[in-house]
Amino acid sequence: MGVTGPPGPVMDRDEVDRALARLGAEHEAIETSLLALQDHAGRRLLEGAELTGVTKERWTSADASITLLWAYFDAYSDALRSAREIRSRRRWSSREDLVELTELLRGESVTVAGSATATANAPTLHGNSGKLSEQFSLVTLVDRMNDLYASSLDMVVAADAVWSALPARIDLLAAELQRTRRLAHSVGVRPGEHPAGDDLERITRALTSLRERVISDPLAFWRHARGSSAPGGGKPDTTAYDREARALEDVRREIDAVLTVRQDAEARLVKLRDVLSRADRTLAEARTARGEVLAKIAATEVPVVSGPPTVLQEQLATAAEYRRHAQWHRLSPLLESLEEKAEDELLRARESLTEVTAPLAVRAELRGRLDAYKAKVARHGLAEDPFLIERYDAARRMLWSAPCDLRVAEQAVLRYQHAAAELLGAPRVPQQSGPEDRGGPERE
Repeated sequence: MGVTGPPGPVMDRDEVDRALARLGAEHEAIETSLLALQDHAGRRLLEGAELTGVTKERWTSADASITLLWAYFDAYSDALRSAREIRSRRRWSSREDLVELTELLRGESVTVAGSATATANAPTLHGNSGKLSEQFSLVTLVDRMNDLYASSLDMVVAADAVWSALPARIDLLAAELQRTRRLAHSVGVRPGEHPAGDDLERITRALTSLRERVISDPLAFWRHARGSSAPGGGKPDTTAYDREARALEDVRREIDAVLTVRQDAEARLVKLRDVLSRADRTLAEARTARGEVLAKIAATEVPVVSGPPTVLQEQLATAAEYRRHAQWHRLSPLLESLEEKAEDELLRARESLTEVTAPLAVRAELRGRLDAYKAKVARHGLAEDPFLIERYDAARRMLWSAPCDLRVAEQAVLRYQHAAAELLGAPRVPQQSGPEDRGGPERE
């Protein structure tokens, strides 16, 4: 929509002709814009919709503005028609004609009579909302039409943009929600029995309410673009929709986890039984080893070996029961917890066995060291040395007798090593401490 020239003194014939040509082009542009607004899909939807909230309030004003726009346009058309008729009276307009044309084209010569409803609901010039008629110049009238057109178009475009974007997306999400509900029901995820089932019910209610609000009050879901003065500058606010879409995605992931449990539940249960069985066997081995250590190793503190935890076996039985009754939503978190606890139990059993058998490992290491030095002495032709034989036999009796005092046995092994080293001409072996007494070197 255009803008006319400024007022001035009495116009000459050329000025009048130029003004009429400009006003004619402007009239055509205004008419095209108004017809496009009248035929806009958003306006037609607004006319037939049951509106609420901010949209109802703004549409009442916009509808009155559109009515007033046509009244303004009719007055504008009449004024232009009158000016053309005056100009067409004679080829060379008289002074009186030019004065009349100047007043018509530049003065406040246009009277607009509007209905009480239109002038009450639509914003009017300088706040004169109580008047049933107004006086305008053509310049002011065009400015007035531009303002009303921009505000009306902004409202119509915003509502149409929201209606074009959100309801279709909500319907697609609702369809996906129904598919998820059916899948959830098939694996036992139901309201009141599983949190995901409760979430699906809440999302269903939220989407139903959201769609109703979008249809009745689209402008409540419109976000204006900052700094934009163009009609329809902004975009639909999808915050509420996005929140429900994310919630549904979380539920879908939960359902997928339950489905995965249904597919590999038996294999996971078998593996759990195997892990717990290995833990039990390891603890049994540790208890047997503890008895052996107490019988064969003297003066040694051996940690007590606890029995297998019955609670894990009870939970494993519960998991098997869930599988038999297809309660996948309960089985899923229980399996995850059991798998972690079973691995911890196996690790605890292995650590217990290592702690219990540590003295036997020390004795085995001493036996190996003693035999290694004996073989070394034999390679050097000293196997028959009486002194070495005596030291060897003393150490061997200590290591192969029960109960074995590891501290004394280690000292005996060291004495044999020292004697062998002296005979072989090797440097003296540094004194080592026993498993309990870490004192200084032995004095012979």
